Amino acid sequence: QVQLVESGGGLVQAGGSLRLSCAVSERTFTIYRVGWFRQAPGKEREFVARIPWSGGSTSYADSVKGRFTISRDNVKNTVYLQMNSLKPEDTAVYYCAAGLTMSTYHYWGQGTQVTVSS
Repeated sequence: QVQLVESGGGLVQAGGSLRLSCAVSERTFTIYRVGWFRQAPGKEREFVARIPWSGGSTSYADSVKGRFTISRDNVKNTVYLQMNSLKPEDTAVYYCAAGLTMSTYHYWGQGTQVTVSS
């Protein structure tokens, strides 16, 4: 089955930047899309961004448009989330997920903590 491992989280001041990585392995040929999600304490998990695995347009949550950029490197089998102009409200555990179809995400990583201090 598909395996995902996130990295790149950490503590950053407001206005700063971080780049998250999602290394994808095993059966990557089955993947339709990869998404980033986040969950803040006491809140539900929310969609952040997604990218088709084999090409196509990206999609972003309104709250991160213009600040975050999702990209992929199919040679390295890695999806990135470049996060700029970070705000304290971006503090959350960030997860990447792989979907084999358009309808759902089938595999999830373990998450990486992002903390933005004011």
